[in-house]
Amino acid sequence: MITVLMCLFLVLFAMSSIDADKYEQLKASLATGFGTTPSTSVDSAVGVIVDPKYVDDQGIGFNAEKSPEEKNKEAAKQEVEKFDSLVKQITANLAAQGLQDQVSFSIDERGLTVKLLGGQTYFAGDSAYLQATAITAIDAVGAALTGLPNHLSVEGHIDPYGQGSPALNDWELAGARSTAVLRRLVETGVIAPERISSTSYGGVHPEVASESALNRRVDIVVLTELPGAAASLIPEVVNETH
Repeated sequence: MITVLMCLFLVLFAMSSIDADKYEQLKASLATGFGTTPSTSVDSAVGVIVDPKYVDDQGIGFNAEKSPEEKNKEAAKQEVEKFDSLVKQITANLAAQGLQDQVSFSIDERGLTVKLLGGQTYFAGDSAYLQATAITAIDAVGAALTGLPNHLSVEGHIDPYGQGSPALNDWELAGARSTAVLRRLVETGVIAPERISSTSYGGVHPEVASESALNRRVDIVVLTELPGAAASLIPEVVNETH
């Protein structure tokens, strides 16, 4: 008991005695460890001390917060990268079937548009019945879109410059064709029904200003989920990167 009490008193005495020289050495050592150069004085810098070579690096707490414009631009870049990856996957799927020339792509503020080109490839004249080649192409496109959270808009178009049926029938035919594509994607279990919709544009959005098979098409649009300010920057990013 006496030995324990002696140790206690020695500890209390040691705690009450501060070696000023050792205390200064400790402060200088800590300042040197967190600073960039050896120092014999206390480092009184405010904030986090960063090595000069890391000053321009991105990191939480080391750089000013990005502006909304910078955040939107970064989001648009990531969205374009995602769409580019989809294009490569769809192209590879179609190439495996020898159908890579039957589809074209565009990326804009709406999202990624997959254009099923040439009415005769996908449908017989004035018909909404899918040809065998159309089914193969649609399945190849759908395989790349499975699992995406984005909503899909399937949009039918007719050639307004060709010799077709009356305008009302053109609207109905474009709608029937887009619905046929939608049904193939949904009924095969590729796309969940709540993620997809069908629209007819008749002949109001021709691809070219003359009679052409390019105007007789069905578009599958992968709609972007970005807010308007970020989505509006997608064309700018496409022009910079493509």
